[in-house]
Formats: sequence, C-alpha cells, structure tokens
Amino acid sequence: MTNNSNFIRRIIDEDNDTGKFAGKVATRFPPEPNGYLHIGHAKSICLNFGLAQDYAGTCNLRFDDTNPEKEDVEYIDSIVEIVHWLGFDWQDRLYYASDYFEKMYEFAVLLIKQGQAFVCDLTADEMRDYRGTLTAPGKESPYRTRSVAENLDLFGRMRAGEFADGSRVLRAKINMAAPNLNLRDPVIYRIRRAIHPRTHDKWCIYPMYDFAHCISDALENITHSICTLEFEDHRPLYDWFLDALKTASHPKQIEFARLNLTYTLMSKRKLLELVTEKHVSGWDDPRMPTLVGLRRRGFPAAAIRNFCERIGVTKQESIVEMNYLEECVREELNRTAPRVMAVAKPLKVIITNFPESETIELDALNHPNDQTMGSRKVPFSREIYLERDDFQEHPAKDFFRLAPGREVRLRYAFFIKCNDVIKDPATNEIVEIHCTYDPATRGGNAPDGRKVKGTVHWVAAKQAIQAEVRLYDKLFSVENPAQEKAVPYQALLNPNSLKVIQNVFVEPSLAIAKLQDKFQFERLGYFCVDDDSKSGHLVFNRTVTLKNQVV
Repeated sequence: MTNNSNFIRRIIDEDNDTGKFAGKVATRFPPEPNGYLHIGHAKSICLNFGLAQDYAGTCNLRFDDTNPEKEDVEYIDSIVEIVHWLGFDWQDRLYYASDYFEKMYEFAVLLIKQGQAFVCDLTADEMRDYRGTLTAPGKESPYRTRSVAENLDLFGRMRAGEFADGSRVLRAKINMAAPNLNLRDPVIYRIRRAIHPRTHDKWCIYPMYDFAHCISDALENITHSICTLEFEDHRPLYDWFLDALKTASHPKQIEFARLNLTYTLMSKRKLLELVTEKHVSGWDDPRMPTLVGLRRRGFPAAAIRNFCERIGVTKQESIVEMNYLEECVREELNRTAPRVMAVAKPLKVIITNFPESETIELDALNHPNDQTMGSRKVPFSREIYLERDDFQEHPAKDFFRLAPGREVRLRYAFFIKCNDVIKDPATNEIVEIHCTYDPATRGGNAPDGRKVKGTVHWVAAKQAIQAEVRLYDKLFSVENPAQEKAVPYQALLNPNSLKVIQNVFVEPSLAIAKLQDKFQFERLGYFCVDDDSKSGHLVFNRTVTLKNQVV
C-alpha cells in the first residue's frame, strides 16, 4: 500500500479495524455522460481506482445517466476510453444508473407506502417560494397530506405518461423546517419526455441524482462513496434515503475538495460553450483541460497520475498552479521521450570545405541517460540549418554560440567555424553563413584538446523534413477566470494561446513517427505528433517547454 496517507485512508483504516464492512473496500467512479472528462475528474478517477488497488478491493465505473436531455453515447464512449487510457480497469463492473430504473421505481413506491413520499402539483416557482431560506423554515405543500392510495395512483399515472412534463413531481416527506435545505421535502422524480441513450422512450419519469446515486451505491454494495465537497450538505439526505428504505447495504459517503487549476475552468457547461462557440477547435483542443485535450497535447497518463498523487486529498478548497502539472509532465517526458533535433527558425549554413555531393551518417543517442533506448543515424552534408537565434553577427558579451570568427560544436557532429556572412542587399538580412568544419572533431571532441563554449543543434538541409509546429500556452490570460465576474469569461481567453509555425525542419528519423509519439526537440522543448498529421505532412504539438525555458 502507498504511504501517501490522507483523511480518506484513515477513515477506511478505521472501518477495517472495526470490521464495519467486513474488511472490504468497494468504490466507484460515477461520471455523468453529459460532456468530456477534464483534469478535475482525473483526481477522482485516480483516487477511487487507487484506493481499490491499494486495499485489494474493487472500483466500478458507473454512468449517472439520469438526465437524458444532456446525455449522449459520444460522451459515454469517450469516458470509457479515457479511463482506460489513464491506466485503470473495472473488469466486468461497468454499470449505469439506468440499469436500476425499475428497482428505483419500486423503492419510490415503497416510500409512498410508508407515508414518506407524496406527489406534489406545485410549480417549480411555487416550490422555491415554499422552500424557505437558510434562516426561515419552509412551508409544507398543500398536497403533502394526500393519502397513500392517491399518491400511488398518481405516481403510477406519472409513469404511464398521463401528465405533462413538469406538471407533477414525487417528493420525499421529510421536514420543511430542517436547517439543511436538502431535507425540505426534496424532489425524487420528475416528468421528462426525452429519449434516453439506453432506455430510449421506455420511461417518461426520471429519478433525481440524490435518490438515484445512493440507491445505485447500495445495490452495488459500495462501501465508501467518495464525492466532491459540494455534496457534503447532501450526505444527510443520502443517509435518510438508505435508512428509510432499509437497504441491505449502507455505504459511507466521504467528501473531498475538488481539483481547481490556474488559467483554466472546470465547468463542463462553460467548456461546452467554448466548443460550441468555436473559441477552441473541439473537446480535444490541446488548450482545453479535458483529458482528451491533454492527451492530444502529449501529456502522458503516468504524469497525470503522478500529479494527482502529489497534490493529495484534503477537505480544503484550493487552486493548484498549472506549472505544477506541467512539471510533472516534464519529469515524465525527460525520462521517457527520445531526443531528436529540429530547427524552428532556420538559418542556412554552407560548410564550404565539405564535398558538395557527399553525405555521411553520424551516430546520435536517443536518450543521454538511458542506453536501452539505443541510437539513430543522422545525416550530415554540405548544407545544414541552424537556429537563427544561435548566430549573432555582433555577439553580446554573454553569447557563446556561433559568430564571425568563432567556433562551436554541432551536436553529435563536428566543430564548425564561421568565416563569412551573406546578406540580402535589399534588406541587409542575413540569408546564409559560410563555415568550415574540422573533420578531426567527429563526435564533438577535438583530439588536440581545444574547447568550445557553445553546442548547437542542427539538421541537414536536403534530408530534413518540413513540419508544422503548434505552440500552446495557457487558455486564459488570468489566473482564476472563474472568480472574475466583471466581464464574461470568454473575454478572458488568452489571444496568444496558440501560435502556429510552418516550415520547421526536423531530422529525417521522424519520417516514421506515429500519432501521439513524443519527443524532446533538443533545446526547444517536448513535442508530440498531432492527430492532424498525415502522410507527407507532420504536425507537432509542443507539450511543455524545457525547465525554466521562456514560452
């Protein structure tokens, strides 16, 4: 078991010590299929599946599909795929709240028979008026005293579709003076004529989340129902339903603080608006905090799991720096990503003493610290590209790369010395530089012991592959857009969140790169092959910069 202790683990340990659940741990991850999962959901996924793994228990994947107007099979499929991608498996325990609709209906009937539920004809506005406030008690519905027989008849006719949408609801009969507003005769069922992704038009009444969730947990013999903090005030209702129904299983609900991340939003509604209003290219836009977006950007699943473990689990709401997530990604890619060379702002270099028709192949390590990743061949010829920023005609005092009369090391290759600078007569812009190479320095070391201060990356001009590179930055220009109320959140979007660079030159070994392959472009950052790549046109997303690198 991991040593990463937290208050939830302490609760489970205490339950195991007392034999509360016979030493069993059964959790679940219960997403609503009304959108794509985001990084905040990853915390819940890692927590629930991680606890099950550590305690040799089980974790179910269960869709809370009780709101058919907003649900779609597309979302269900994406959630199944992304939870698997994160590295978790529920084996044969994939469930839906809709699996239990008939049983939930029977439980609702049982509450009516026990005198603990009634059919109410108040409108939504009237119910709000009757509910009361935090300081004033609510007022009982005039329909609260209906007989059991009348309630059973009306509820059956609700199911049969005799009444219009919104005209009647089934409510629990608890206490309109309860300090907790969730206990003031909450709605259990409402009438909604909508096509359900799984049950189609079989039902025209649907259970509310608070009713469906606790029953689903109980039917699946969940031991610890772990929710985010906004459900803390709903826990008394969770327990009331299970006590009233005398279910064989009574899970324990535990709440933890949800994940908030700087420079983004965690509202599925607002993320959907960003997609539908075309502020982003889709749910998988690499600027989005969705897990499909982060995956497309090149974030490894292992880095996300590590991030979720590091931030811990508390009851205290907080906001985590985006840089912390990026550092977890950087650490993982530093360990696992092969190194290659690419030139983003090319400056042509002519090696004047190298034969025009000759090309040689040089050995290059795929990873400096992992010999098991092997090596590759990189071509070297008379014409190469360097980064334009690696040359200064009039070098600053602290500039140690290439300049007239100066020698630098080409990574994996030779020492070269700049002898001449060629400029465009019309613009005075440098168009190419002429250098000589020292063939005795093959591999990057001089046999006479001379040293150079600068090492630069490069690609052979004729063999290099042209590629498109997309540089991503933070989605919003303010740290906490959710707290900014003065303007619409759309006005806070970062106008520089995407920069596209055409005609980046990469070494020819990348010709066989596959979608989602990840690399470190030496000295430039970490990149992955984007889904838009196709034969003859490589597209790379910058996943993260190198450590301490300016964006």
